[in-house]
Amino acid sequence: MVKNSLISILKQKEKEENSGSVEFQVFIFTSKIRKLTSHLELHKRDFLSQRGLRIILGKRQRLLTYLSKKKKTRYTKLMDQLDIREPKIR
Repeated sequence: MVKNSLISILKQKEKEENSGSVEFQVFIFTSKIRKLTSHLELHKRDFLSQRGLRIILGKRQRLLTYLSKKKKTRYTKLMDQLDIREPKIR
């Protein structure tokens, strides 16, 4: 189900030809994160991949905070579509 929604989002964004939008960037980062986490389940001691995962997570988090401050409705819609949890507030 999640995979189908991701594919539909990707096709919609390709039609708009707006690959620089925040939603599209978050989608790309989310797909990279899922790929890296599945890789790290097999290779637990791959520290360079762990570092890359942390970098991508930080970039996605910054984009999501930007989107939540600017457009709250787009933020909540994106969080529901990509099945991402809300960040912990410190």
